[in-house]
Amino acid sequence: MKISRLSAVVTATLLATANPSYAKSIEYKFYDKEGIAGSEIIEQDGNQVTGELKLGWNNRRLSLKESFTIGDSEMLEKLTIEGISPFGAPVNEEFFLVDGIAKWKGSDENGSAKTSEDQFYIPKNSTLAVQTQLVKALLVDEDHIIPLLPQGQARLHKLDELTVQQGPQKKKVYLYGVSGLGFTPELSWYDEEGELFAADEGGWFAILREGWDKSHLEVLKKHQVAAADKYLQDIAVKHTHTSSQPILLSNVNVVDVEAGKLQKQRHVLVEDGKISKISSRPIKMKGVTKIDAKGHTLIPGLWDMHAHLSATDGTLNMAAGIINVRDIGNTHEAVTRISELYESEQIIGGDMFRAGFMDRESENAMRMGKTANSLEEAKEIVDWYSERGYQQIKTYSSMEPEWIAPLAEHIHSKDMRLSGHIPAFMTAEEAIDAGFDEIQHINMLFLNFMGKIDTRKRLRFTEIGEHAHELDLDSEEVAAFLDKLAEKGTVVDATTTVFKSMLLRQPGKMDPEFANVAEHLPANIRRYFVGAELDVKPEHRHAYDMSAEALLDMVRKLHEHKVTMVAGSDGIPGFTLLRELELYAKSGIPAIDVLRTATLIPAQVMGADKYTGSISVGKNADLVLLEGNPLEDITALRRAALVIEGQNLYRPDELYKALGIKPFHPSVPFELNGTTTVAVKD
Repeated sequence: MKISRLSAVVTATLLATANPSYAKSIEYKFYDKEGIAGSEIIEQDGNQVTGELKLGWNNRRLSLKESFTIGDSEMLEKLTIEGISPFGAPVNEEFFLVDGIAKWKGSDENGSAKTSEDQFYIPKNSTLAVQTQLVKALLVDEDHIIPLLPQGQARLHKLDELTVQQGPQKKKVYLYGVSGLGFTPELSWYDEEGELFAADEGGWFAILREGWDKSHLEVLKKHQVAAADKYLQDIAVKHTHTSSQPILLSNVNVVDVEAGKLQKQRHVLVEDGKISKISSRPIKMKGVTKIDAKGHTLIPGLWDMHAHLSATDGTLNMAAGIINVRDIGNTHEAVTRISELYESEQIIGGDMFRAGFMDRESENAMRMGKTANSLEEAKEIVDWYSERGYQQIKTYSSMEPEWIAPLAEHIHSKDMRLSGHIPAFMTAEEAIDAGFDEIQHINMLFLNFMGKIDTRKRLRFTEIGEHAHELDLDSEEVAAFLDKLAEKGTVVDATTTVFKSMLLRQPGKMDPEFANVAEHLPANIRRYFVGAELDVKPEHRHAYDMSAEALLDMVRKLHEHKVTMVAGSDGIPGFTLLRELELYAKSGIPAIDVLRTATLIPAQVMGADKYTGSISVGKNADLVLLEGNPLEDITALRRAALVIEGQNLYRPDELYKALGIKPFHPSVPFELNGTTTVAVKD
């Protein structure tokens, strides 16, 4: 794509490199729903650039300082970054280029490469200054494509332009997308000199240059979101295969999650988006979309019961066989927009269930949903969510313990469910006695036996790492607590993977929970899984390792005590949910019961089991065809060969390739409306 209006960028580049006295300073503000959440100041003096980022949300505090030198073609010649990651792990990163040899080293990565051409180094821990510098380098490049270090390439796309005005100030800004860094292009607004102006970070934060009123963010966001949606709409048009005829799967083994057994050599007919027939004998029909599923296993479409959705997530989930998703915390604007896009099939995504997100106003509040300053205000928030069709309320760590019982009563009067983090200075047992219907996160179960700690802070992670292994899971105290969960019907959404990952990750090492899939991921996504999140001292390393194993022991105990469990991710869509199910199996839970946590049981919890959650006549055709048998090998879940949602068929290998992911398994061919669809070649 041709990028115009480069003269200002070139002029600015010449000024910076040729004039040692050239200097400027730009400050950016990070806004959350309630106000300012952080800032970054970028200063340039000649070809030297420094940036300092400070950003806080909930119990996370990100602090980074960077300094780099600009060389020819706007490329980095030298860079250092140091600071603290959101969960407290130290950040230390360095890059330098000398005589055609690039070297980089840090707490997580070390490497080198000979460079005979311009290559832009992407640090693992980047801030706005490097992001801006990459765009400047792309702008001055002839074809706007440059190779990256450690690997990959970036391409610049101009997507939109606007003129913003504030009093006498006027500025033309351009919406650029940079592809090659993640699953989809990264979008932000830049001025004529290539300096960052503003960006919307998916509803979590918005970034705006200091000196401009944040009212500008709304129109900029509208255009940015429209451009991002257009990208996903193009993927949907290309990769959604809709059958105008009935769909017939022949010779397939069917997992019956209700009966708990495998039905061999079945023939399944889908008509008008529903399962109309399951037969042990061949079904002979003309005018059908035929799928020979011999050697494959059919399972119900999977559920992810702990998501914080973005529009891209629907495609990632569908590729993994996840059709139904519960958004457990988001902005109302994002939830309704994404839901509408899914339902209208403008972008790929299955059915969506919604939890209204709430916290008490405090410095540690999570502001993705709504915050309350009083119990009465909290009840009004419940009413607001109820009027808009939310099925439940999720509370967060800053809620007042004394609010929970009256709030639960009010929530239940609206035929809604209550779930969430256990409030600070309250135990899980007190919360379920007060009316909690569901508990999010396995750490909350361990914290029940560690006293009334402040769960607003990192203690809810570090106490688990240091002491979870000390809890006697065979004790009468633990047994009584788990039996109470079972008797009350309290649901546990454990998100085991994200906690096990957090405890086990170490500087410079690949996250063991994602080691088996890392090579399939785009380079800069894969890098995210290298390194530590928490600052674990050497004397605590063994305790953290043992506590990570204790998480699996707790999962097994939940099953043994017949506690209702639902599988959720709270991580990278698709990949995390599948790992969650693998961990359940690793803990000792039988495979059929593992599958139920992501199929039938979530459907029952959300009141949707009459039309989905299992494979039976009359239910929606939410189906996943696997190579292999997940009842014998749970990793077969990663080998999806076809996903059927109603009359739509999706080839996982196609979807993965569209997002820059190396497929796990080839999809099966099928005759769609008389035309055979075969594998897409690279």
